[in-house]
Amino acid sequence: MSTRQKAAPRTDTGLRTDKAPSSDTAPRTHTAPPSDTAPRGDLPRRAERGGGPAGAAVLAVLLAATVLVGLWHLTQGTSGVGVGDLVRHLAGRRDDGGGAPVGEILTGSRLPRLFAGVTVGFALGCAGALLQSVTRNPLASPDTLAVTAGSYFTLSVVAATGLTVPLWASGAVAFAGGLAAAALVLLLAGRAAGTAGTRLILAGSATAMALDAGTSMLLVLFRQNTTGLFAWGSGSLAQLNIDASTRALPLVAVVLCAALALSRRLDVMGLGDDAAAGLGVPIRSTRVAAVLCAVLLTATAVTLAGPIGFVGLGAPVLARLLAGRVRALRRHLLLVPAAGLLGALLVLLADASLRAVQGADGAAAIPTGVPTALLGSVLIVVLALRLRDTGGPRQAPPTRVAVRSRRAFVLVVCGAAALLAGAALVAVLAGSLWLRTGDVALWLQGAAPDLIGQALDDRVPRVTAAIVAGAALGLAGCAVQSAVRNPLAEPGVLGITAGAGLGAAAVVTSGLSGGRPLLVAAAVGTGLATFALIALLSWRGGFLPDRFVLIGIGCGYGLSSVTTFLLLRADPWNTPRIFTWLSGTTYGRTLPDVVPVAAALALALPVLLALRDRLDLLAVDEDTPRIVGVRPQRVRFAALAIAAVLAALSVVAVGVVGFVGLVAPHLARSLVGARHVRVIPVAMLLGALLVCVADALGRTLVAPSQLPAGLMVALVGAPYFIWVLRRSRA
Repeated sequence: MSTRQKAAPRTDTGLRTDKAPSSDTAPRTHTAPPSDTAPRGDLPRRAERGGGPAGAAVLAVLLAATVLVGLWHLTQGTSGVGVGDLVRHLAGRRDDGGGAPVGEILTGSRLPRLFAGVTVGFALGCAGALLQSVTRNPLASPDTLAVTAGSYFTLSVVAATGLTVPLWASGAVAFAGGLAAAALVLLLAGRAAGTAGTRLILAGSATAMALDAGTSMLLVLFRQNTTGLFAWGSGSLAQLNIDASTRALPLVAVVLCAALALSRRLDVMGLGDDAAAGLGVPIRSTRVAAVLCAVLLTATAVTLAGPIGFVGLGAPVLARLLAGRVRALRRHLLLVPAAGLLGALLVLLADASLRAVQGADGAAAIPTGVPTALLGSVLIVVLALRLRDTGGPRQAPPTRVAVRSRRAFVLVVCGAAALLAGAALVAVLAGSLWLRTGDVALWLQGAAPDLIGQALDDRVPRVTAAIVAGAALGLAGCAVQSAVRNPLAEPGVLGITAGAGLGAAAVVTSGLSGGRPLLVAAAVGTGLATFALIALLSWRGGFLPDRFVLIGIGCGYGLSSVTTFLLLRADPWNTPRIFTWLSGTTYGRTLPDVVPVAAALALALPVLLALRDRLDLLAVDEDTPRIVGVRPQRVRFAALAIAAVLAALSVVAVGVVGFVGLVAPHLARSLVGARHVRVIPVAMLLGALLVCVADALGRTLVAPSQLPAGLMVALVGAPYFIWVLRRSRA
């Protein structure tokens, strides 16, 4: 049965029943369009009626809750002005609040922060509701579709160049970046974006990772021009004055009116494209207009307060859950503003709660986007847990294999090894000071001059770390893709490296004594704990590869937000160094740093080679291994555990480097076929080659400055990921 036959057609998503789910990737929390509870002919008539007293009552309650939380939000601040001071000031009594001018504090700090929170939350909530409707995917949001990352990247480009632009120009720049990112993601996901939830999230995650890598590169290269941009990049409501919010509010109101004008069309599109087209709805123009409104709202929010993550996911999900209780909210005329009010409520709650728990002084350094990102990660995991199975895990798309003979395999291995040796030699010679092969010979003999000796003492361990870590990541990616039967999965996407990075960052920022052993233990421990959590959640109700991937992505987002929290609370002088290390770098590495990775690689390689036949069977389907007496769960767990250890140790050696575990195994399969006895060694060689070349380029392109190897790999790996995803659309 083909992929199209396994999943219901795109036009049936609005008409599914309990007996015949419409998609193998649609979470159960997906609130179906009104067609789930009404015949086709009834929806247009319902669309002409008012929202009803129940819908208006819900909006009134949400508005009242937002006002109450906003009043609480006004009482939170770094000054000593409290509730009593504010009440006396509003009553017209003169009171300086213990030396603090209450009026100036209210109008100069707290009201701007409150207005920014309301504007940003409302805009993101409405944007998420629109994106979920046009894609018919409850996981769609400005974050998962890379709209936020695109807007942040273009604004970072403007900041890095030192340009000073007005607010409207910044909004236009953010809009252009967000629109380009959204268009790319939707193009990659294909026309059936609503029925391909995992594909949509993978495309968005890959695009966002590439854009984030570009942004990180700008932060590293232009530190003076981008000072403070890292904290702002996690979403901050701190405002210089109230002018920005008052200028953004009319724009948000105009875009909201335009979106509400599309509400009747969006309601009818819930029936499916064919049915909606039969009722006279222009499908393409409606979808484009809704996406433009969503991107414009997101760009406004990012321009005002930076990328506050996952409000655009959480607010629409909560609104659709309310719609399950109140039918009137299923109409977009009420659903969109309800999602906006919930978004404002979430942002204000997150900001006020953070300031109440951490204290005003402690919370000043923590962006509002950190707690909202944690919320988004939890929502992704919850939605993934409700993933339903309609036909078993999908198999990887067929790969064109160039060679299959043993002789050709030997030639590929020899060629890859020769390229790796050449790249290693060039990496040792390259740098701000270019050396010759004779210098290396003198260094090996212990007769090199001091300057040359110092250069090689620094470069040789770095090149060794890049090669060993790259090989480990290539092997880990091969194990992950085989275990979850998805050629688009890798340790970075699954959150394993994010967990290891969190452990290492916790050790570095805490100032604990213990040196390298403690760092290794923390990275491996948190990496394995992350894997254990993902595996435990994924195995509930039966293993589904799509569920494993989505849970991994959600955990990765949450762990990254906690890492950001630790970085922002650390010594500001150490933040750039830690940030560079987390971006993937071999700077300052010594040969003892390579020993744990090399030891794990030496132990993991024979184990995976011994499992090669079982991994081959696992790649076929879920039933074939059982027929021949192989237990898929045990093989899958062993492969994923090995991958988790390798990925965690690679973080200690070279920091967080993504996409190697994706690119290397995929290239290996395209060169030598799908049998693991051949894929494993070639994937290791290609992974080592990729990281080695990336490290060498990072040290030489902008010498004497250096670019982290992880950023260089992301800039190469993300386009390759997009190309693979594009090829696998069929």
